[in-house]
Amino acid sequence: MGRPDAQGEGDIMAGLIIAGVDGSAPSAAAVEWAADDALRTGAELRIVHVLDRRPYDITSFPVSDQEDLLREAAGKVLRAAETTARTRQPAVEVSTRLAEGVPAAVLREQEASELVIGNRGLGGFAGALLGSVTMEVAGQAERPVVVVRAEPHEKIGEIGVGVDDSDTSDPALGYAFEQARLRGATLRLIHAWQVPVHAFAPEITYDLGEVRAARCEVVRTRIAAWQARYPDVKLVENVQNAHPVDALTSTACDLIVVGSHGRGSLGSLFLGSVSRGVLHHARCPVAVVRSY
Repeated sequence: MGRPDAQGEGDIMAGLIIAGVDGSAPSAAAVEWAADDALRTGAELRIVHVLDRRPYDITSFPVSDQEDLLREAAGKVLRAAETTARTRQPAVEVSTRLAEGVPAAVLREQEASELVIGNRGLGGFAGALLGSVTMEVAGQAERPVVVVRAEPHEKIGEIGVGVDDSDTSDPALGYAFEQARLRGATLRLIHAWQVPVHAFAPEITYDLGEVRAARCEVVRTRIAAWQARYPDVKLVENVQNAHPVDALTSTACDLIVVGSHGRGSLGSLFLGSVSRGVLHHARCPVAVVRSY
């Protein structure tokens, strides 16, 4: 996804949506979210379960009929997820796929317009807010990744998007504007700024009014092209003197969209501290949209 002149309207969201599932409550919520988005965008929905054999490859203690048992369990996960999707949105074209390998690696390499996953799976620590697979996929996938929690939330009719003064936010803005258009939702433009603290020079002062006015101008400049392309989307400016994570997660939304940048083999390190913080603390689905 690039700047507004890079693609025709509707291309941003069209294509194939993939929901990664493992039988957990968050993955079931991810399937529901993906089915809803497939209906909105006209995309196909493919449900993918990755069979990870590593925990069972203990040659000293072979399990009889292990192959059949594992594939049977995987089939149950896929069938349950498919039933969830078809019940949620009967008009959506749904398919399933059983893959094998390391879950994060397999999911992030899927060819799709969007990847939807739960915030944590069946493995890992019970108290963890985010699973390791979720963090790695969100940190490395080269397409929008939507992270969904199992807890239900009331529909607000508003989408929040992080706006900064770099090109990193452009793909996120494009995704957020299109989601707002499809939903008929208000788009909240969230920009946070913080005055530097000069512990050894307390005499340095700032005109907060001037700083805020300058920050508002940054937002308006950044979104001008998208606003021209989506004139019917209702916008609300939310410019705060606050930490970006606090600003992005303090307002109730149906979806929070954040940009990310960087790539490599270090997983969540390439999310950026703001994206990572929002994924941890947001109470609604979060879309991480990478800048290329």
